[in-house]
Amino acid sequence: MTRGAVLVAIAASIGNLLQGWDNATIAGAVLYIKKEFKLETEPTVEGLIVAMSLIGATIITTFSGAVSDWIGRRPILILSSVLYFLSGLVMLWSPNVHILLLARLIDGFGIGLAVTLVPLYISETAPPEIRGLLNTLPQFSGSGGMFLSYCMVFGMSLMSNPDWRLMLGVLSIPSLVYFALTIFYLPESPRWLVSKGRMVEAKKVLQRLRGREDVSGEMALLVEGLGVGGETSIEEYIIGPANELADDQGETADKEKITLYGPEEGLSWVARPVKGQSALGSALAVISHHGSMESQSNIPLMDPLVTLFGSVHEKLPEMGSMRSTLFPNFGSMFSVAEHQPRTEQWDEESLQREGEDYASDAGGGDSDDNLQSPLLSRQTTSLEGKDIAPPHAVHESVLSIRRNSSLMQGNAGESVSSMGIGGGWQLAWKWSEREDADGKKEGGFKRIYLHQEGFPGSRRGSLVSLPGGEVPEEGEFVQAAALVSQPALFSKELMEQHPVGPAMVHPSEAAAKGPRWADLLEPGVRHALFVGVAIQILQQFAGINGVLYYTPQILEQAGVEVLLANIGISSDSSSILISALTTLLMLPSIGIAMRLMDISGRRFLLLSTIPILIASLLVLVVSNLVDLGTVVHAVLSTVSVIAYFCCFVMGFGPIPNILCAEIFPTRVRGVCIAICALTFWFGDIIVTYTLPVMLSSIGLAGVFGIYACVCIISLVFVFLKVPETKGMPLEVITEFFAVGAKQAAKN
Repeated sequence: MTRGAVLVAIAASIGNLLQGWDNATIAGAVLYIKKEFKLETEPTVEGLIVAMSLIGATIITTFSGAVSDWIGRRPILILSSVLYFLSGLVMLWSPNVHILLLARLIDGFGIGLAVTLVPLYISETAPPEIRGLLNTLPQFSGSGGMFLSYCMVFGMSLMSNPDWRLMLGVLSIPSLVYFALTIFYLPESPRWLVSKGRMVEAKKVLQRLRGREDVSGEMALLVEGLGVGGETSIEEYIIGPANELADDQGETADKEKITLYGPEEGLSWVARPVKGQSALGSALAVISHHGSMESQSNIPLMDPLVTLFGSVHEKLPEMGSMRSTLFPNFGSMFSVAEHQPRTEQWDEESLQREGEDYASDAGGGDSDDNLQSPLLSRQTTSLEGKDIAPPHAVHESVLSIRRNSSLMQGNAGESVSSMGIGGGWQLAWKWSEREDADGKKEGGFKRIYLHQEGFPGSRRGSLVSLPGGEVPEEGEFVQAAALVSQPALFSKELMEQHPVGPAMVHPSEAAAKGPRWADLLEPGVRHALFVGVAIQILQQFAGINGVLYYTPQILEQAGVEVLLANIGISSDSSSILISALTTLLMLPSIGIAMRLMDISGRRFLLLSTIPILIASLLVLVVSNLVDLGTVVHAVLSTVSVIAYFCCFVMGFGPIPNILCAEIFPTRVRGVCIAICALTFWFGDIIVTYTLPVMLSSIGLAGVFGIYACVCIISLVFVFLKVPETKGMPLEVITEFFAVGAKQAAKN
């Protein structure tokens, strides 16, 4: 079912394979570059040769986010492959240090585009249930590229006159493969296409990625995801079929009753507010103005968003399994296009946006033949007309209630319906009314992301009592938490155009506005930026890239040649071989992380692996401070470096990029990713450029001691500030950040 998304993710991650290839190649080649250009006494120039690619990545990242929001994700990936190819050719030539620095700069341009856009691209194309697994692929391919490159460099190092230019120039060969894949295989991101109003293209891409025809539920989700920072609240409902919960239970019950509409005509459910709090509601209370964060939070300084996100995963432990039990009957708003050719051409190049272009004469009624008609049939020229009256006041709505429909079909464990948006979440709408200052009633739709809080049951399995009386004798119902907000494209201005229904408004006008810098100041976006930037800083100053680029030299200084002296391998070759074996051991570690990323989750992996990073760094410090003998010292250093690498690639390696690709709204995702990536590259430059100087001044023990301190700080930060995002649709994640940040700001 998700074969298309998996293959696309694999193809896109080749950009990271090239990055890993380059990192390993320069780590080995610099041993010979130093000798040719006599740089042994000039560590600054040596550091600049390595760091120049980082400088290039930083420069290009400054523009990559905004440009990818403008022209798309795919053209940026194509450009990245071209830059990789050109840099390989120039490095193959490199007659002097200056040309080599230029080649490394061009190489950095390609690296910067790939590292910034590949996680974003995979997040926007992957299903929520396996998004973590697929977004760990760049880490796997990067380490795989390092291993292949180290093997190549080791083979060349055994030659009588190793040629570093050939080592570096080979990069052009795999970059041609990447270029061919980006041109002929990778589609554009469906979320970006929706943001530009190119709905037909987006639908075709989703059909290919998901391996099915009906992708209407996700299409509706992508349209709703165009909003930034709406007024969102969390409500709790007991939900059942209209005929089950609509029984006469008194006037009070009728007043509290709410009708929720699925996106197909004839599908609606009755919901009533829950008295009391569920897990999600209790978590929200921690950050709401009804209580004090300090008094209700069990752990001082813990971000209440961590509790809010955690409450979802506690209530639905199997949410990463691509299964759902809530609302399997939710149908398709966009599949009206299947039977009405004019709406199939719902694209900005081929259809005007006036209401009359949306034919809606399919009629109401309970017939199954009408399940492909729009949610709302426009019979009047105003949303205030009688045909779109508030459901709780007028039972004869144009949206007929399917009296014989069941809320639940089958048992838990059946495959998710086409309207499922991932992770146990579903999409619906409700009508709401309010009186303005003049006493005039104004109505509008509210978009709802629903999450099942309990499991389906009968009357005797009630989770809470319904207001106004007992639960009906028969039928099925669920308790659900609801994220309620204004539909992204159903604003007051658009309502004047008489649209057919929520998410049926053509989004090209709203999309044409593009990202606004003011959106970065929206509380949810601002909070997400804090988390993203902070975790990128901590990742870099935990020292991974410094250790990575200089692994051969670190191990050489640690005495690894002792381990291989008996088989006649030189010091340079032995350090490169140990580096190759180290990267080989990373691959099964990343494989474990890929398996756990959507089961145990990102937060669990970070909290489990960072303590091992701390321990391995402390062992390196001790082994370099205490004289344990040459062989013991070499063994301890090698084992500790391997443990450090293997645990890093399981958690702190891939997860910061995964999180940064998940926590920002669609309209500003590219810009926000670029800000986080800039932080990544600035940290990388500082660590990489200063490492040779630090090694010569404070030695290995001092360097690893600093890294250990940063890892301890990282562990505390992750525990207090980083929420669990596994299995949740991107749009729901950003909604949580919005509601949590705004509620917390009110305290």
